[in-house]
Amino acid sequence: MKKLILVCMALLPFCSFSQQVADTTYNPKIKHPLYAFGQGPVVFIDEGHHNFHTKEGRYKAFSKLLERDGYHVKAYSGQFKEKQLAEGKILVISNALNAINVRDWTLPNPSAFTKAEIASITQWVHSGGRLFLIADHMPMAGAAKDLALAFGFEFTNGFAMDTIHKGPAYFNMKDKTLSKNSITKGRNTNESVEQIVSFTGQAFKIPNDATPILTFNKNFVNMLPNKAWVFDEKTTKYNVEGWSQGAYKTYGKGKIVVFGEAAMFSAQLAGTKKIKMGMNNEIAPENYQLLLNIMHWLDGVFE
Repeated sequence: MKKLILVCMALLPFCSFSQQVADTTYNPKIKHPLYAFGQGPVVFIDEGHHNFHTKEGRYKAFSKLLERDGYHVKAYSGQFKEKQLAEGKILVISNALNAINVRDWTLPNPSAFTKAEIASITQWVHSGGRLFLIADHMPMAGAAKDLALAFGFEFTNGFAMDTIHKGPAYFNMKDKTLSKNSITKGRNTNESVEQIVSFTGQAFKIPNDATPILTFNKNFVNMLPNKAWVFDEKTTKYNVEGWSQGAYKTYGKGKIVVFGEAAMFSAQLAGTKKIKMGMNNEIAPENYQLLLNIMHWLDGVFE
């Protein structure tokens, strides 16, 4: 019997989840903040669903960046209800989990949200709300699958792996894995992005009315294990060329942006050697600008 293939070893240090902490020194320059400090609209970051990334936790750099762009960033606790959602303009949900998977990353991975919450979110967006939904590889993808499907996005509860280069995934304009669109163009040429890096995540299918941002090439396969990061010869896998890891669309009067990888918008120090992972890594200098562009599109700055 073949030994288990621990693909995580090829991606170390990007897999040391228990040792991921925020890099509080990360502070990229914003040449032209959208708003004066604290004068922008409210951005909620979900903290009510056992989220792996929170405002003052692993998404501290995320929230600090938005605050420096003028947004009023607040944690959202508790269940989603239209009345409370209406107090903000943009809702960020990153790596929510069902309670049973907080410490157990094996199947099953049920929804992190109740049917009532999903109904509230979809109605809020349809009425003009703005949602940024981020769900990483298993089990986070499974936890957000029902919510994503309500907007037409088909999540897969697995791992999108580069079979050629291993490690982080590079999406760029040159090979058209990074699409040229309103979000990647930004407000001007100084804000356009040419290459984005992600640190493993899921692959998903997008609806016909969505615009892709990150698209996998033929090198990527989707692997669906029974336990996170544990793969063997029986693990289901298939090619995901043409599938997405980032896309966006309008929904009624509102907007939604969906990404299948969360670390790319963080700035973390991983493992005992404190290796930089996310926007702070030297291989991903444009990731922070993509984050700002996403928020600006959701905010209605450009279409």
